[in-house]
Amino acid sequence: MLEQNSGKDMPDNIDMKANEIPEDQIPHLHYDAGKYFSPTAPIDAQNLFAGRTAQVNRVLDAVSQRGQNVVIFGERGVGKTSLSNVLASFLSRAGCTILAPKVNCVDTDDYASIWRRIFSGIYLNELDKRIGFTTAQPTMTVKTVADSIYEPVTPDVVFKYLKFLADKGALVIAIVDEFDRVTNETVSRQFADTIKLLSDYPISATLILVGVADSVDELRLGHQSVERALVQVQMPRMSTGELTEIVNNGLKGLKMESDPAIISQIVNLSKGLPHYTHLLGLHTAREAIKNSTRLIQSQHLADAIKKSIEDAQQSIRSGYYKATTSPRKENLYSQVLLACALCKADDLGFFAPADVRGPLSKIMGKPYEIPAFARHLNDFCDATRGPILQKAGASRRFRFRFKNPLMQPFIVLKGFESGMLKE
Repeated sequence: MLEQNSGKDMPDNIDMKANEIPEDQIPHLHYDAGKYFSPTAPIDAQNLFAGRTAQVNRVLDAVSQRGQNVVIFGERGVGKTSLSNVLASFLSRAGCTILAPKVNCVDTDDYASIWRRIFSGIYLNELDKRIGFTTAQPTMTVKTVADSIYEPVTPDVVFKYLKFLADKGALVIAIVDEFDRVTNETVSRQFADTIKLLSDYPISATLILVGVADSVDELRLGHQSVERALVQVQMPRMSTGELTEIVNNGLKGLKMESDPAIISQIVNLSKGLPHYTHLLGLHTAREAIKNSTRLIQSQHLADAIKKSIEDAQQSIRSGYYKATTSPRKENLYSQVLLACALCKADDLGFFAPADVRGPLSKIMGKPYEIPAFARHLNDFCDATRGPILQKAGASRRFRFRFKNPLMQPFIVLKGFESGMLKE
């Protein structure tokens, strides 16, 4: 339950007085909560990064093998960018010079603009040797690799400069995030050619592409011959254990405590997406801090849900309103959408109409069969209501999933706020 339990959700042996926060510490703890729970920005510090052991190990194994490159793909909001942000810190123990420039692609990017930004993040020290007779000491100038490139940026040129850096003893990891935003097929082919060069002529350089996709094919990499040189790392939604680790790490850093049942509720509400775990963790901790206690209680989570709904992106809030608003008072759009958010889905987020029956029947308190809500599912795929869902498959075998995965936990939170859900 998410109602207030008057402190009874805490074990009897906990000294509430001992966990009071002095008034002068409240502002500092409020600030620190934002360091341990980061819903609005990807994690960029290894000590704040939780879970993803298997994915981290696969990427590190690829980096350690010359000729191997990496593509990290998955739904939006599952932590792909956070993983790419902490790779250099995991490799820092290797004892070599690590260069890990990272760029985010934009719709207008071409091959040259992406690589010029990558090389702009790598600095070189050069000794200024003066010509002629002078008593002045030579000066050291700092310039980027991009400053040294005067020729058209092609895959051969990129390889030449990567090899130059590798020959100097550096381990180069070029990270290209949001690669799915590159829609120009010529650019995709040029990246495929770069991967092939790095595979055919192995050096200490690894290209890591990160994108929103269900498969590598959706990233439109030029030719199939590059697949043998790509380690494909799919990022699924986070497990219960990984999300629990996020909450526990944050509370440990803040020196706060919580009943495991409340942590479990935060994890369940997150639907595998770390953004919501951080969001709920942040507001739950701050609600407790505001009440001068280091003990997380049910009412703190209840208040945090309201705050999380208020803090949701405007596009999420307006999308929910568009999908559920109807002039008919007895419409079922809110209930059917909530049932979609609660039903069990496959690894790619898809669910069948039959999966909606159980959650909807529980929400409504009576049995509901597919014909009663089939029209609603189709409406959710139409522009008039978003579309908030996307449909795949053939007739009578259609499957659905949320177009924006971050919408799913928001709908569940709205279910609690509206009273459709109690537990």
